[in-house]
Amino acid sequence: MTETTPLPQAARAKLVLASASPRRLALLQQAGLEPDALLPADLDEAPLKGEKPRDLVRRLARAKLDVAAAAARATGELGESYVVAADTVVAVGRRILPKAEVTDEAAACLRMLSGRAHRVYTAVCVVGPKDRPRERLVETRVRFKRLSSREVDAYLASGEWRGKAGGYAIQGLAGSFVVKLVGSYSAVVGLPLYETVGLLEGEGYPVRGAWRDVS
Repeated sequence: MTETTPLPQAARAKLVLASASPRRLALLQQAGLEPDALLPADLDEAPLKGEKPRDLVRRLARAKLDVAAAAARATGELGESYVVAADTVVAVGRRILPKAEVTDEAAACLRMLSGRAHRVYTAVCVVGPKDRPRERLVETRVRFKRLSSREVDAYLASGEWRGKAGGYAIQGLAGSFVVKLVGSYSAVVGLPLYETVGLLEGEGYPVRGAWRDVS
């Protein structure tokens, strides 16, 4: 009998998340996916004059994807990786709310959202080794309870709002403000899991294969 040399195993597909957001990382991990690298893009996220919320979020997600993919392709280790990028925008009508960085911004957002419905737009983009970008836009409707001055002040004091679109984090204390949500909860947090997994699978990333290591 002649011995045969075993064929080498195919290299494991690499995954890159184009974000430094701990929320997006946690959502990917929730889906059983552990990125090999985080490659956030430093972009000017200000909307263009007259830009609609859905146009802004798609533009930013694609720009993040392009920057991260270029950085990954420039390295040998990540050259054939799959890249995921996303952006989230909160809007009341056509008015885009900021990612609050100071207390006054957050307070203005909370008072505008109090007792009314708003929309959260999240765009997710994926590109694989074949460099064929795919994207999905997810729109979620959220309604807040009417907030008292005491509730607004207490939330501002928590600091949880800092850097969050619309001045709140639904996965934290502000979850108690939500009366109704129609759409994707994970998209409001920052990454729509159903759409993200679907895009990755469509590009050939072995999503289910990664689940074998999940205990």
